[in-house]
Amino acid sequence: MAVEKFVSKTLELLQEEREAEIEETRSWQENISQKELQNKGVCLLKLQIGSQSTGLYGRTVLTLEPRKHLGFLSLPSNSFGPGDIVGLYDISGCTAASQICTGIVTKVTQASVSVAIDDLKDGIGLDADALYNILKLANDVTYKRMKRALNVLNGYSNGPAANLINVLFGDTQPSSHTQPNEVKFFNSNLDDSQREAVIFALSQRELAVVHGPPGTGKTTTVVEIILQAVKQGQKVLCCAPSNVAVDNLVERLARCKAKVLRLGHPARLLESIQKHSLDAILAQSDNANIIADIRNDIDKAFMGMRKMRDKGERSNFKREIGELRKELKNREATAITQILKSADVVMSTNTGACDDGPLKFLPAEHFDWVVIDECAQALESSCWIALLKARKYILAGDYKQLPPTIKSQNAASKGLSLSLMERLIQMYGDSVVRMLTVQYRMNNAIMDWASKEMYQGKLTAHSSVEGHLLKDLAGVSSVEETSTPLLLIDTAGCGLSEMEVTDEQSKGNQGEVDIVEMHIKALTEAGVKAKDIAVIAPYNLQASPGLMLQPTKKKKEYVDLLRKKLSARHPNLEIKSVDGFQGREKEAVVLSLVRSNRKGEVGFLAEDRRINVAVTRARRHIAVVCDTQTVNNHAFLKSLVSHMTEFGEVRTAFEYLPDIVPENYTRDHKDTKITSSTSTSTKDKARGPLSTKAKEGQKTPTGDNRKKNTAGSHGPTAAPTEREQNKNRYAEIREQVENFMKDVNQKELQFPPSFNSHDRLLVHQVGEELGLIHESKGEGSNRCITISRPQKLAPTLEPTQEDTQEEEVAPPEPNPPSCQPSLDLKSLHLERKKREQKKKEEIAKKIKPQNVVQPQTQLTKKPKGKNKTKAGACDIAAAAAPEDDFDTLITAVVKAESVCSFVKCKASVLTLGQLCLFCNRQYCLSHHIPEVHGCGDKAKSHARMRISKEGVLYAGSGTRDKSMDPNKKAHLQRRLDSKLKDMASQRKPKNKDKDS
Repeated sequence: MAVEKFVSKTLELLQEEREAEIEETRSWQENISQKELQNKGVCLLKLQIGSQSTGLYGRTVLTLEPRKHLGFLSLPSNSFGPGDIVGLYDISGCTAASQICTGIVTKVTQASVSVAIDDLKDGIGLDADALYNILKLANDVTYKRMKRALNVLNGYSNGPAANLINVLFGDTQPSSHTQPNEVKFFNSNLDDSQREAVIFALSQRELAVVHGPPGTGKTTTVVEIILQAVKQGQKVLCCAPSNVAVDNLVERLARCKAKVLRLGHPARLLESIQKHSLDAILAQSDNANIIADIRNDIDKAFMGMRKMRDKGERSNFKREIGELRKELKNREATAITQILKSADVVMSTNTGACDDGPLKFLPAEHFDWVVIDECAQALESSCWIALLKARKYILAGDYKQLPPTIKSQNAASKGLSLSLMERLIQMYGDSVVRMLTVQYRMNNAIMDWASKEMYQGKLTAHSSVEGHLLKDLAGVSSVEETSTPLLLIDTAGCGLSEMEVTDEQSKGNQGEVDIVEMHIKALTEAGVKAKDIAVIAPYNLQASPGLMLQPTKKKKEYVDLLRKKLSARHPNLEIKSVDGFQGREKEAVVLSLVRSNRKGEVGFLAEDRRINVAVTRARRHIAVVCDTQTVNNHAFLKSLVSHMTEFGEVRTAFEYLPDIVPENYTRDHKDTKITSSTSTSTKDKARGPLSTKAKEGQKTPTGDNRKKNTAGSHGPTAAPTEREQNKNRYAEIREQVENFMKDVNQKELQFPPSFNSHDRLLVHQVGEELGLIHESKGEGSNRCITISRPQKLAPTLEPTQEDTQEEEVAPPEPNPPSCQPSLDLKSLHLERKKREQKKKEEIAKKIKPQNVVQPQTQLTKKPKGKNKTKAGACDIAAAAAPEDDFDTLITAVVKAESVCSFVKCKASVLTLGQLCLFCNRQYCLSHHIPEVHGCGDKAKSHARMRISKEGVLYAGSGTRDKSMDPNKKAHLQRRLDSKLKDMASQRKPKNKDKDS
């Protein structure tokens, strides 16, 4: 690609991106009132200047406070923070015409906000008695600097980067030379891939790329490369797209005693590294006292000018301030030049390396190397700001993670999102790249999926992290949640649909929030500290610096849902979006994918790199909460589900939320055969023997077995050969159980721990069919399923004729995709719980005889007063069926559910029926209205809540019309005029009395 073509195309895309941001800013500035902006936390109104001082480069630092004389002692709740770019406006509003200047927030307290202002329109101080507004702004400085760098690149001919430009645009192939001396590493703990990357970077003449997947020690490798360059006497300019990434490198290099200088506004730096900033070092220089005296003189001149009323005297003060500022800049320039030249490594953001900053004091060929960390997350145009300053480039990052954030999707699709690192790898391949392959973060089970899907299977886990789990942490007990690295919580078919809102990008899922809360509770109760857990969700539309709000659309922020639910109970718990957690890591990560809909739409979850980032944040444990039926429509997400199903533990949402019922539930009875076999198998699907855990040392399942395991997650329908295998395996397990029943001396049948998830499901199924006790025992790799006889079952029991008939029926697939969970299944699950409770009560009665009311009596007992609904299906079934006759129980449930739930109504609801959303029962069309069958109060309460919350009567009815009726308005106006006339007539006599 020619330089001219690249520059013209990139300038066009940058302009399109800038216009998209300007349009976004304009839309919300025009459509939202100032008061509403303040309520949203992005604006502060009617502030007065508490103090004014002079900072570095003559910046004016204003401390803005609320009007204390009116009793306002603290600022309203806001989202301002150090480093935010703000506009200062007069009291008339927050429009372009009323803007006085822009600045950067340096400090925020409850009582004031400090803003550093570069220049004022009039060049003089502000009125201390006036009131001002401040508003968060988008950063336009970055765009200006990128455009300037691209224009310089277009005409670049003589300079240190002349040869490099040809290499980066493919006109010249990169060259290398062998390293003459043996490299002595500063860090002796580097692995082989890291050492190879360091040697490769030192040996290249123009360009070297270090590809560092998550947890592979990329920063450690970059620090070693910089130290080796400094050892060779090279001057290094080190940059990164974000202040956090730069500060991280500053901390690491400072520990190695390197002479580091950090450029940038002090308000944007971490407190721990501010001593390496230009401000701090300048304050300790020889010229510090003289510079401080000049600043004090400027402040005194400002104070004197405010007190003077005479224009002539004010002009003298203005002239004096101008001379003092000129002298201040000259003194600072001399001191800054000395500091810059003495530093071995100068560090800044990509845009901070511009020519209009401190680097303008250095000669053009001062730097030998430019190192850009996190290059894959930066716009290529921002990289060129620094790249034109040196003869050699080192680029580090991971282009398999999230690209730079771009507002204009059109500009991104045309190539603006393509990073320099990714473009060079596409151009030169492995000849300029060295990949780090040993990762020091994740458990091997977490790493394997990312390695296989994103990194060609090249990653290996270091022995120190290969098998580490949450239970290995100090103070953490060994429970199921802390003993597994992979946990999939499947909400498919549970009715936990995503919230339907107008904005396509704004999604929420309250059911998943509840599941996340319960899993966090289980982890913390096991001893895991909240600060070691992260909750990540893909949807976060909160306003942040540089991101504008969309006020015209009503948003339901999903990350806000999580924060409201969890932050009060776990204040140290970190809850962020995927984009906001890039570059971070936690011991445990809970990932909620949110999307759950009938269309199978996954939105921007389809961005593979976003999911890669989310999963690879976890060190010891990753829990994914999702609707597998929805996410399996995307191949990459399906691979994650398959991996977690095969090598981790899988649970259904019913295990966390026992009271959930599928929404909009309908039954299709056209092809249903009411047999004990089909009914029982359906019950087992609802019971959730979906919970499987990978056993240590267990042999990897074959492709066929993998398909069986994923069938429970709504995978593709099994092939005919698999059905035969399922039938044979079912017959084998059933034969073993029946032989156990015939053996009087054998009290318990234990199946081996090596059984896979499908075999365990069949064991549960057979045990339930034959009325035996089936339960899981043991922990970890020793966990197994046991079968035993209930106390009431005779040991010499022979298989019945019905059992023999059931054996001839082929066992159904674990969970066919067309199968939808039904209300019957949920009722059966609750009924089974009641039967277990009944057995416990009978055992307790044998130990200590008591007058206990039978459960059947409790079930059939009706409350006092008139009741319009029948007993539930489970209650009817429990009362109608003998204790151990499971087939009769199923028949009773089906019969109870086939007729209307209204008292004395025998109308069939098999063909026409309606599910009540408040009592979850089926009614015929004559009794389905809530007010008819007894749910009227609940329906009214629900309607009132919805109207007050949304302003609509029902979905699709539009917003509430708040405009006043014209007739009523005219009537009120007439009443007001009449009232004013009466009051005026009453005042006239009083005035006459006073005059007299």
